[in-house]
Amino acid sequence: MGDDWAWKALYDELAPGLLGYLRARRAARPEELLGEVMLQIVRDLPSFGGGNWDLRVWAFTIAHNRLRDEEARGAAKPTEPIRFPATAHTDPLWAPSVERVGRLLALLDRDEQNVILLRILGELTCEEVGKVIGEEVDTVDALQLQGLETLRSELAKEVAAI
Repeated sequence: MGDDWAWKALYDELAPGLLGYLRARRAARPEELLGEVMLQIVRDLPSFGGGNWDLRVWAFTIAHNRLRDEEARGAAKPTEPIRFPATAHTDPLWAPSVERVGRLLALLDRDEQNVILLRILGELTCEEVGKVIGEEVDTVDALQLQGLETLRSELAKEVAAI
């Protein structure tokens, strides 16, 4: 199966962004889903024919499809807030920010959330996001613009209320 260092490097490169995406999309059990995604990557890697960045797009496609499968099964969404890495829990300055991000994401519809999160957490281009979610680049661009406009409008309201 290859050297352990290579699998660790692969995990270290992909897991943080994938887990952030799964958590932000409110997967019922994000850590378990990440495990399933990584197992599929390891299992199917011998048949993968792309380069390093293609691997990232492929990994987010697997995660996105697993989320869709979970939604189709009607898996319950967690009631707890979105969790971020340990530093977010230990740094008191993070708490309001994490809550605020979760509240802002909740204003977006599912497709807008996917696009914004894949662009930010996945560090994917609009074209790559289109491959992940199965949409044309024009649709991704429109969803991104709609989502960002919603966020901009909400943030402007918050500033005006200060």
